[in-house]
Amino acid sequence: MIPTEDILKTLEMVRIENLDVRAVTLGINLAGCADSDAGNMLRNLRTRIHAAAGNLVRTCEEVAGKYGIPIVNKRLAVSPVSFLFEGHGPEICLPTARVLDETAGEVGADLIGGYTALVHKGITKGERFLIESIPEVLSRTERVCASVNVASTKTGINMDAVRMMGEQIKAVAERTAARDGFGAAKLCVFANIAEDNPFMAGAFLGEGEPDTVINIGVSGPGVIKQALRRLLETGEDVDLGRIAEEIKRTSFRVTRVGELIGREVSRKLGVPFGVVDLSLAPTPRIGDSVGEILQTMGITSIGAPGSTAAVALLNDAVKKGGLFASSSVGGLSGAFLSVSEDHALSEAVRAGSLHLEKLEAMTSVCSVGLDMIAVPGNTDPSTLAALIADEMAIGVVNQKTTAVRLIPVPGKKPGDKVIFGGLFGETTVLEVRNVGASSRFIAFGGKIPAPLHSLKN
Repeated sequence: MIPTEDILKTLEMVRIENLDVRAVTLGINLAGCADSDAGNMLRNLRTRIHAAAGNLVRTCEEVAGKYGIPIVNKRLAVSPVSFLFEGHGPEICLPTARVLDETAGEVGADLIGGYTALVHKGITKGERFLIESIPEVLSRTERVCASVNVASTKTGINMDAVRMMGEQIKAVAERTAARDGFGAAKLCVFANIAEDNPFMAGAFLGEGEPDTVINIGVSGPGVIKQALRRLLETGEDVDLGRIAEEIKRTSFRVTRVGELIGREVSRKLGVPFGVVDLSLAPTPRIGDSVGEILQTMGITSIGAPGSTAAVALLNDAVKKGGLFASSSVGGLSGAFLSVSEDHALSEAVRAGSLHLEKLEAMTSVCSVGLDMIAVPGNTDPSTLAALIADEMAIGVVNQKTTAVRLIPVPGKKPGDKVIFGGLFGETTVLEVRNVGASSRFIAFGGKIPAPLHSLKN
């Protein structure tokens, strides 16, 4: 039972400090929908999703009303769709994506993840079909999100898949040029992808998960910022250890409430509860920013020396607070450096204090990677692939999840402003230095072997 005092403190966080349940994500296993007849398979998909998710939105609204805690997004994450393509030709891809898109809309879900291929060790026929269809699918659907895992600590980096993803990101952006390449915002490339992540665009239902499961994404950058502000205003002697403790205490409260909401939703739906993902996922609103936390910690110019150390402290304290609060913490759980979605990070890019190279360094100690970063539209696929490869290497060597969500904005150059709208926010196009200088390296292809410390058996 959660103490009344903690509930009251959390309600204050909701009213004043932008605490919310960022996402309730229902995982759905689609393996039983496979059929050699395309028409039957598509009908199976629609029936399965309606049966599993028909009451999701209504249940979320009931639970949010009961506890007074907003649930911002209701989402679906299905098992990797590439598995369904193995017995078909490439012509099945777009009709499948359209059924996912339409059915998600019919049940009221905001987004649906799981247009996914796991190719860290090799690429099957169905996975190749899926990857090659991504530009068309993301340009012709609204809710479908795609993810491709190209690396893991156990297997190394599949550089053939990395090269393919550089090409696909470029193609997606060009197909959605009228929306400043927005299609690429629905595509993530991963190392060590999390199988229970409730956040998009990387959510999918992993192997070993139940047929259906509820995973919760709780976010509260504003809560952490205000807690630190109150601590600093006490006039006491505050060092970085005290700051870390305050972040842990606040993360503990937020996680407990997230688990309360998640277990209530799962009970009402009659499906298992999975994990609470306590990730500081920003929104474009002022007061709901990871960058503002760094500024409160004394990094007045984000990107300055010390920024990486501050992110490391923040990420570690969030994880420790979450793990102490619940035995069901999973997903990514840490700090997101989502540039266009975080007004303070976006402003640092505009002001010139935050560059791509520094962002890459900061991602080595945060929970995701190069996320929601606009780059010039003339950035070539090999350079995009090289940026992916760098980020994948960070994840593989450090045994952590890393991801890349780059948006090469057609017709835009460094310094130009881009507005994606809604939770995707706005940002300034970042300069990519030494464009084209990695093309020979990428052209070699093959695999970068797994690191020595991957051998643990």
